[in-house]
Amino acid sequence: MHFEEFLKYTPKIQNAELPATQAHAKMAPTNRLDLLKAIDFTKVIPKRAAVLMLFYPKASQTHLALILRTSYNGVHSSQIAFPGGKVEASDADLSHTALRETHEEIGVHPKHVTLVRPFTEVYIPPSNFMVYPFLGYSTSDLDFVLQEEEVAGLVEFPLTDFMNDAIIVNTIMKTSYAGSIEVPGFQVNEHFVWGATAMMLSELKDTLKLVL
Repeated sequence: MHFEEFLKYTPKIQNAELPATQAHAKMAPTNRLDLLKAIDFTKVIPKRAAVLMLFYPKASQTHLALILRTSYNGVHSSQIAFPGGKVEASDADLSHTALRETHEEIGVHPKHVTLVRPFTEVYIPPSNFMVYPFLGYSTSDLDFVLQEEEVAGLVEFPLTDFMNDAIIVNTIMKTSYAGSIEVPGFQVNEHFVWGATAMMLSELKDTLKLVL
């Protein structure tokens, strides 16, 4: 989709009713929903993080920015994710966290980003994080600068590919909380996107289907 055409739909996206957990459930691993039902959030007290679902023009076509996390000794090593990170005490609010972390990780300054709206938060049991996604866009030609310590690569995801249901696939894999189970996700070129990021992408996709 041409980026100027996409921009015309942002008011509708802003006012759309979010499909929330209904959309998340489509991309939840087999036992994820049962696990969430059993959690008492007053006891676990999740840490908070925020991410940015950033749309931007590339060759006039609408793209979505994803990152490849570096390999490290942790549950999210080498995974595809949105730029973002944990809340710091100096952050004014969650949207500030998403913008600050995006600037740090991929070099996009907050002044170049227009926030559209927040989306539904997603809880990540293995790391005990509640992640708050925000949708935003940039009309600028972006010159990405990656934070080498945390970001191994940038995945530029065309909106036309994202809206194609053929990229939704299932695969058998091992997770941090189960043995080999069937996991739904998005096949983005050579990358399989699953877990919390896939759940957020699912809500984003279902919302876009309502308005595009």
